[in-house]
Amino acid sequence: MKAPRSLEVRLALAIGLGVTLFWITAATITANILRNEMNEVFDSALEETAQRILPLAVLDIVGREEQGLTQRIATLRRHNEYFTYVVRDAQGRVLLKSHDADESVFPPYQGMGFRDSATHRLYYDAALQETVTIAVAEPLEHRATVARNMQGALALPLLIMIPLSLVAIFGAVRLSFRSVRRLRTDLAARSAQDLSAVAETGLPGEVAPIAAAANQLLLRLKEAFEAERSFTANAAHELRNPIAGAIAQAQRLQAETTDRQAAQRAADIEVTLKRLARLSEKLMQLARAEGGRLRGDRPADLCPILRLIVADFERAGATNRLDLSLPSEPVLSDIDPDAFGILCRNLIENALRHGKPDTPVAITLGADGRLLVTNEGPVIPVEILARLTSRFERAAISGEGSGLGLAIVRTIAERAGGSLVLRSPITGHGTGFEAVVTLPTDA
Repeated sequence: MKAPRSLEVRLALAIGLGVTLFWITAATITANILRNEMNEVFDSALEETAQRILPLAVLDIVGREEQGLTQRIATLRRHNEYFTYVVRDAQGRVLLKSHDADESVFPPYQGMGFRDSATHRLYYDAALQETVTIAVAEPLEHRATVARNMQGALALPLLIMIPLSLVAIFGAVRLSFRSVRRLRTDLAARSAQDLSAVAETGLPGEVAPIAAAANQLLLRLKEAFEAERSFTANAAHELRNPIAGAIAQAQRLQAETTDRQAAQRAADIEVTLKRLARLSEKLMQLARAEGGRLRGDRPADLCPILRLIVADFERAGATNRLDLSLPSEPVLSDIDPDAFGILCRNLIENALRHGKPDTPVAITLGADGRLLVTNEGPVIPVEILARLTSRFERAAISGEGSGLGLAIVRTIAERAGGSLVLRSPITGHGTGFEAVVTLPTDA
């Protein structure tokens, strides 16, 4: 059996077990002490009984007219006689005995003092130079019964106190670990989007250093993420002007040269530079998604934003390929409009680039804030589908694109409190690809 992994449970069990063993040990020691004291009291009673009865018995026997006659002492009323006695002469004849006395349990006199038989505890005394002796007997079962009753009286409170003590211990330990659970909850709530410090107030002295160390780690992580985002954004921004200049030079070279091979090389350079420009733009969008504030103070209608983005794509050459479906009522959300625009552009661009040519791309925004973008194409394997939201991941069916579009969409959706789900094939179809983004709404 493995020990529990919870420190709270282990501590409560250890304390509970210790208290239980302490109670049991104390009760056992107390029972033994009481049993010894009880035996001394019963032995004293045996001796006292013999010393009180023997003088009276001697007076009665000496004053008898007929010697050697056995006399049984009658009782006034019926009762349990735990102490019985017999009085004998020097020849062992019984001269006097109690009304319940059984002569067979009284061994012959062998001297004054205590003796034990198989069933009784006895005390012997003598008078008149040991010509008259008395033996007082008590059943050992009587002492055992008293001892059992005494042990039961000690055990009964333990049966109540031990469970109550265990409940109190578990409650006290759980209450003491409340601050630890709060710290655990605070740390579990931290993520790449929230690296704020956890509260250090109200923590016990043993836990406060852990919270302080965790805050230092969170601060270092935050600084590292900020440095990474800053570098990405700055690098992408600084590349804009050189890339634009290089593209212009490549286009000028194509226009001025008469060498067909040189013109082709210039065209290839222009294509490569434009791809680099798109990558730079994607990196800036990713830095914006990871570091910016994606929730606003006031909700805005998402329908006009999506309608404007679709119109931009149609002006850029995607005429008759985009099938937009919007609800009749406004879709209000506090997501940053620019972030929503970046999200939509990347989804539509991904569908146009990787979808089957000359087939429509369906764009549907629901009243509940669900944005669905679907395109026709071959089915993407599940193992590849699961990696598409990672940076620089592309589907095996196509090597085009930067591999950042869906990563940007996922980052914006999650940081805004939504989610992104990718499916292939399209729900209810045998082919195609669909992306479902759930956005926060004020509905």
